[in-house]
Amino acid sequence: MKIKRYRLLLQSIVSLLLIHFLINSAAAAERVYLDITSPETRKINMSVPLFQSKSLVQQKQPLGRELADTLGKSLEFHGIISIIPHDKYGGSQTANWKQLAADYAILGQYTVSAEALSLEMRLLDVAADEIIMGKTYSGTMQQKEKMIFKFCDSVIETLTGKPGIAATQIAFVNRDNTVKEVFITDILGKNFRQVTRHKHLTVSPKFIPGGAFLSYTSYHTGNQNLYITDLRQDKTTQVISRRKGLNLAPAWSADGQKMVLTLSKDGNPDLYLLDRKGEIIERLTERSGINVSPTWSPDGANLVFVSDRSGKPQLYNMDMRTRGVKRLTFEGTENAEPNWSPTENLIVYSSLRGGVYQLFMMNPLTGDEPKQLTQDSSHHESPSWSPDGNQIIFAKRHGNKQQLYGIMKNGSFERKLFNFPGSQSYPQWSK
Repeated sequence: MKIKRYRLLLQSIVSLLLIHFLINSAAAAERVYLDITSPETRKINMSVPLFQSKSLVQQKQPLGRELADTLGKSLEFHGIISIIPHDKYGGSQTANWKQLAADYAILGQYTVSAEALSLEMRLLDVAADEIIMGKTYSGTMQQKEKMIFKFCDSVIETLTGKPGIAATQIAFVNRDNTVKEVFITDILGKNFRQVTRHKHLTVSPKFIPGGAFLSYTSYHTGNQNLYITDLRQDKTTQVISRRKGLNLAPAWSADGQKMVLTLSKDGNPDLYLLDRKGEIIERLTERSGINVSPTWSPDGANLVFVSDRSGKPQLYNMDMRTRGVKRLTFEGTENAEPNWSPTENLIVYSSLRGGVYQLFMMNPLTGDEPKQLTQDSSHHESPSWSPDGNQIIFAKRHGNKQQLYGIMKNGSFERKLFNFPGSQSYPQWSK
């Protein structure tokens, strides 16, 4: 009898543990499988109150507000989170989160000593009234944004199952009068720096996978040469291709060891496959119109590019196994600047419709009807996917001035990203 009662007790304990596991798993699954690109998805309401100092002496310093604001803006940048304004509750960490209709709250503390900064941040699930994630970071005051961005990406991963993009970089060309130079910035424009100082025309910056190297084409020597800059080593730069004529806009393979580049060394602008050192492996097109703007599929099996072989610039897909080419676009006066999503078989491109360049998205392998993402009367050019495949950055042109904008892949949450002086173009997201 004792053995029987023991077995029944053990079975009951196992059943309770299983129920507890299933309940927690369901809650976790609800967070992880949140569809962040569906137009019907409600944004997550989140509160990021002022960070508190662990030292009463430092309590009145404005650093707590700065840290909270940076984190709030980084979270909102992802397009799935709505931050509850501080004026609704005074920015206090002891507010009634349920009364504020908050789904989550982030409680942050900081410690400052000399030039060192320590941050402690916790993510509170309001409905469950429990801390579901917490991180501690230490660094210099100059690294405070990097620490905030890193935590932000962890929050996004906790909620969606995919890391966030706060710690990524954006490269772009800035025009000041007749000079175009390459710059890079974080997602909030807080830390940006100039990469090139050629005092000439520089175009088409492209991050090599990994984000430590940036390639671009510059005219400063009189020829359109391709360069690579090591962003880690005090901007060490080397020329990769300086063949006569065009050396333009490479598409890098996923491992960063090969590229497809437009060369015009033999007269006609054609696509060539090269290795990382710039040595030609193979010629991919031959005198079939102007061939530019290649973009590689994540698996390397396909290459979409622009060619005017039919009379006007249109998109074509090349099967990299057979080298067979198929035309993709038939609508629009011109179709150009394709960019392949890093996460799925989707390309975004700029299409000239009614005299205005609009952004369209399509699956290049199925031939599905393209989806229009932008609608207004401004020109929308040079689109580039975010590393998570959820957003697109592009240059929006008003008259002679361009500024950088972002949009979700479902066409929602279009907004201007930065207020930099000058005119910005050719945006590229780090991969």
